[in-house]
Amino acid sequence: MLLDGVEERHSVGGPGTFLLGKAETLAKELLDEYRGKVRLIYLDPPFCTGEAFSMKIGRGKNAASIRLYEDTLSDEEYVAWMRQILLLCHDLLDSKGSLYLHLDYRMSAKMRLVLDEIFGADNFMNEIIWTYKSGGRSKRYFPRKHDTILFYRKSKHVYFKIEAVGRPRGAERRNHMKRFIDEDGRVGFSIRSNGKLYKYYEDSLIYPSDVWNDIEHLQQKDRERTGYATQKPEALLRRIIGASSAEGDLVMDLFSGSGTTAAIAAKMNRRFVVTDSSPVAAYILRKRLLAISGAPDLFQNDEHDLVFRFPKTEPPFSIDRSIEKKGGTRSVVLRTAAVGEDKMPIVYAATGTMVGSTFFAQQTNCAPRFPLKLPITEQSNAVLQVTDALGRTAFLPLPDPAQE
Repeated sequence: MLLDGVEERHSVGGPGTFLLGKAETLAKELLDEYRGKVRLIYLDPPFCTGEAFSMKIGRGKNAASIRLYEDTLSDEEYVAWMRQILLLCHDLLDSKGSLYLHLDYRMSAKMRLVLDEIFGADNFMNEIIWTYKSGGRSKRYFPRKHDTILFYRKSKHVYFKIEAVGRPRGAERRNHMKRFIDEDGRVGFSIRSNGKLYKYYEDSLIYPSDVWNDIEHLQQKDRERTGYATQKPEALLRRIIGASSAEGDLVMDLFSGSGTTAAIAAKMNRRFVVTDSSPVAAYILRKRLLAISGAPDLFQNDEHDLVFRFPKTEPPFSIDRSIEKKGGTRSVVLRTAAVGEDKMPIVYAATGTMVGSTFFAQQTNCAPRFPLKLPITEQSNAVLQVTDALGRTAFLPLPDPAQE
């Protein structure tokens, strides 16, 4: 008999929540819980490319190509769909909040008009150009080597601290400046122009302009790579989150994808809420956040909880497992497991306890290989969770120690 579960909770990896589903479908749930509470929203939606995107999951003969999303809407359908999303974002932001919408040449002009309509042209902050060198070099036109990020505020009270993303000027001499050391020992440079003396110190900050040419596109063998086709670099989100939110603020991403927004929010002590329509995004985020979080602190409460919420499913389920006792420790040994009749790769397994419809994970494996051994609790409500590459999840009650 399977248990009904719609929430999975970890004591590390947060503080944040992942919701599986389309943003427009989750709108009511998001508004009921977060209306007017979000400080920053970053959106990296499909770019209206006309393509379908997938990702290979699993190893060897058990590998499978799983659909991420289909970017096949017409221009008119895309604009109507994004208008829904942007209206939702406007309602979710607090009075000091801001939105960064990441696009390319295909839709940036049309979305600028929609944003002016929803947020007001007076609340436009920047059209940020992120320029990079990777990719092919067309000879039919000038190579397209930049994305556009449209930056809007909710109101004139917007939170924005460019000092948080400045970098020290450093020792490089610029524009024929003269190097000097002042009476306090600070190293600087000076230049006289139009009768005025200008001084700059090595430790003074240089702030980014609206052209970002210092953040590289991810390369194929980059250590950040998760395998997600349209993944953005951590440095890009670190700048956005650093400038437009403070520690403890709530950051949101309605197209979680490779999980970069959530990963950087967690590293920078922000709370986060992210959504995605593909279960692959949940798989990537779980693996990414649990890997960087380490073991839970015994004195930790729910301060750093990572929560996954997903629709209830009742998939066919088969498993070959046994309970093993060794050295005073109980474990469940999985030899095979399958969720659904098509036997997609199993991408996650965990043991823990279930309270109501919430599973509390205690031992996890984000890249299971069979046979797999997982320690289990001595409590009477021990549960095994197994998830496949399509996001189908089964919760199986394990035997009571007293009945073994």
